[in-house]
Amino acid sequence: MTGRLEGKVAAIVGAARGIGRGIAQRFAEEGAKLVLADSEAASGKASADELGAAFIHTDISKMADAEAVVALALQRHGRLDIIVQNAGIYPWQLIENTSPEDWDRVMAVNLRGSFNAARAALAPMKAQHSGRMLFTSSITGPQVSSPGHGHYSASKAGINGFIRAAALEFSGYGITVNGVEPGNILTEGMKLHRDAAFIKSMEDAVPLGRLGTPRDVANAFLFLASDDASYITGTTIVVDGGQLLPEGQDFRLTPP
Repeated sequence: MTGRLEGKVAAIVGAARGIGRGIAQRFAEEGAKLVLADSEAASGKASADELGAAFIHTDISKMADAEAVVALALQRHGRLDIIVQNAGIYPWQLIENTSPEDWDRVMAVNLRGSFNAARAALAPMKAQHSGRMLFTSSITGPQVSSPGHGHYSASKAGINGFIRAAALEFSGYGITVNGVEPGNILTEGMKLHRDAAFIKSMEDAVPLGRLGTPRDVANAFLFLASDDASYITGTTIVVDGGQLLPEGQDFRLTPP
């Protein structure tokens, strides 16, 4: 622990497990006071209890819930320095089988949820003339895509556009707005729902030879939340082990 976030108050939405939990753990190690929010009440509260954080059950697609997250941070700690919107859903559905309701649900959580988090955090950060707004995007959508992820890809590409617009609008208030684009990350959900052969195939697609961990992603969020990133706004950091780099599948360097 080096105290890079000592004295800072951070609210993390989507913190019950996986990447969000990793962000919460990393921020706690660096001295941040935390408010955790998630739609999964039991696992979210367990994570909060483990880290000595406050917890609030949240549906980030609802503006009132986003406002409640911010209100809890202000009630407990009197300020809000960092908000992380990590909550997201990614159902697999081909476009021809996606209903308007399916589409709207993904957009409501992933994209409108990002707007809600930013809009709710704006007033206290504006009053402080400082703040960090951070969002979990993805390489899927902004960089690449795959069948079955039409709505997810569109939502994540939308987040990147929102990051740029918000960074411009909020720059005069001392607020920076950035995101992280994870590649293939080995989370509890992947271990539970994917077999070893599938995970191995994903590893083989990464030049660094392994899947990322929640901590790998959390380290990028930590940098963007810290004073070290005070002159960075309106951008995203790709955390993918080089996954986007190869022109084709046969990218391993072998001697002639």
